[in-house]
Amino acid sequence: MLGRLIDTALDRSVVGGYTRLGYLIRSRAWEPGQLPSMAGRTVLVTGASGGLGLAAAEGFAALGARLLLVVRDAQRGERSRELIEQRTGNPQLQVELCDLSSLQSVRALVARLQARDQQLDVLVNNAGVLPRARTLSADGFELAFATNVLGPFLLTNLLIPVLQRSPDPRIINVSSGGMYTQRLRVDDLESERGSFDGAAVYARTKRAQVVLTQLWAARLAGTGVVVHAMHPGWADTPGVRESLPRFHRLTAPLLRTPQQGADTIVWLGAAAPPRASSGGFWHDRRRRPTHLLPGTRESAAQRERLWEECCRRSGWHEQFQEQPGQER
Repeated sequence: MLGRLIDTALDRSVVGGYTRLGYLIRSRAWEPGQLPSMAGRTVLVTGASGGLGLAAAEGFAALGARLLLVVRDAQRGERSRELIEQRTGNPQLQVELCDLSSLQSVRALVARLQARDQQLDVLVNNAGVLPRARTLSADGFELAFATNVLGPFLLTNLLIPVLQRSPDPRIINVSSGGMYTQRLRVDDLESERGSFDGAAVYARTKRAQVVLTQLWAARLAGTGVVVHAMHPGWADTPGVRESLPRFHRLTAPLLRTPQQGADTIVWLGAAAPPRASSGGFWHDRRRRPTHLLPGTRESAAQRERLWEECCRRSGWHEQFQEQPGQER
């Protein structure tokens, strides 16, 4: 195993831990052997038409899982389906259309899954956007908040009863290392105050995802559902190239491949160790702290306010119930 001091030093250096270099150093210390087979298990991945979502879906498919590829664009989704089948030989791939920024679209997706009594074992909330200017969703919410926080919040809560039927249910929220730079702003969740900085707003939504992960873990304790968040480091994805072109130009030689960035997503969904805990924030298969900079910590009241605001704005009413025989 890579020494914890060395691993922590890589992490705190950012460049050493978040780039391709960090992945290559850490992966040499991982236990040899394949991840366990996921044959018979079903994984839903949002944002599966490219980048980390496509790489994660391919990783799960290679392990034999059935995949629900949730995308906004049918053509791109079909291309992803064909590519994954070609690379893995796994034909168990279903394209599902959903715009995570639309609450109606999220509810329609869940209704379709419920109508066919869809099995679900792993939910990966990966889809995200980084708008350069403040834009509103079809429902009138700021687009980054709607896509990165509110839509996944509703989707997850509506699918928890389905997940609870699985013998090994897991939820994985794909965050970003950028969340370390921002605090939770429950009094301005939709960035209505001051000038709009797309990168900072994106990072705040990623902070919110980590907070929600911990709140879900607390609420779902005893139900058998495990919830974790992760960040992929700096990966070379279409989203980074399009939304952060200057960052991409400066760091291109150091960026991870999408497969390297998505490795921890697949590991969290398939491996045994993540099953032993819930509410963690992970990077390169190791649990990480959620705060590194002063001034980013939120109070318990602010965390609960985030939950309450997400419930109110999404129209979802809390209804978690412990399932018989599901205690952990």
